[in-house]
Amino acid sequence: LYWLGLRQLRGNKLGNPEAVVIGQWEPYQEMSTTLPAASDALGALVQWLDAERAEHLRGSTQLMIVPGYPFQVCEGLVTNFHQPESTLLLLVAAFIGDDWQRVYDYALAHEFRFLSYGDASLLWRKRA
Repeated sequence: LYWLGLRQLRGNKLGNPEAVVIGQWEPYQEMSTTLPAASDALGALVQWLDAERAEHLRGSTQLMIVPGYPFQVCEGLVTNFHQPESTLLLLVAAFIGDDWQRVYDYALAHEFRFLSYGDASLLWRKRA
């Protein structure tokens, strides 16, 4: 939602509220610029929805969240422990930085269960 609001703030057309899409690497293209506050981007999105008289928004994303992803809204992540070398582990590494190795070493040392029916973790976002 943040990235849609950013598009709106920057004057880019969002199109049909029933079919918005965020591309896989779109957020990374914005990293060279100063990003607005989440409240500003989300406010712009709400204003656009009001102007479109849209009661809901439907869309999809192809986001690939890897280290360097500029998180704007989330402060915490609840997730299972993921297999090494998986794209889901990239999400964890992007969220908490290099601490992911310490967290996973602890999980392995204490025989935590991995995958869908495994143990979960609550992780707090690493601040740059």
